Amino acid sequence: MTQSHFGAPDFRALLSCFATGVTVATTISDDGLPVGMTASAVSAVSLNPPLLLVCVSKDARFHDALTGNAGFALNILAEDQSTVSELFASGLDNPFLQIGYTEGPGGLSLLDDVVAHIICGSWSTYDAGDHTVFFGEVREGQIYGRAPLIHYRSNYTSIL
Repeated sequence: MTQSHFGAPDFRALLSCFATGVTVATTISDDGLPVGMTASAVSAVSLNPPLLLVCVSKDARFHDALTGNAGFALNILAEDQSTVSELFASGLDNPFLQIGYTEGPGGLSLLDDVVAHIICGSWSTYDAGDHTVFFGEVREGQIYGRAPLIHYRSNYTSIL
């Protein structure tokens, strides 16, 4: 395999042209506390069984919490929740102290006022460079009918 000379800043600039929804992934740490991170590297994988993936940096605290965990939740953020996205991207020890949420199945944190919740059981993982791809089997979910938050060209926007 040859080494690419295409750098991370160029790659990020290219990917910023791809508009994505914004989620906060949540799980439970080994000490039983909620842990979350803003995630835009999320994708559907399979309809049968219903699988999705989330990519997590190996340096992230969330990575350590999710490794070996039984599951995770994806909270699809609404158009007025850019501050929630920034809060979970900031690296604060416990951003849950600053937002509303409820405890869902398996103790997973479900954020208030989102577009939808997706509850996943861990399916498998795949090593991918400086990230790990975590595959989850969708166990349940709820749609709330709000407009989604979109990330495009390093800015937040709405589709409506």
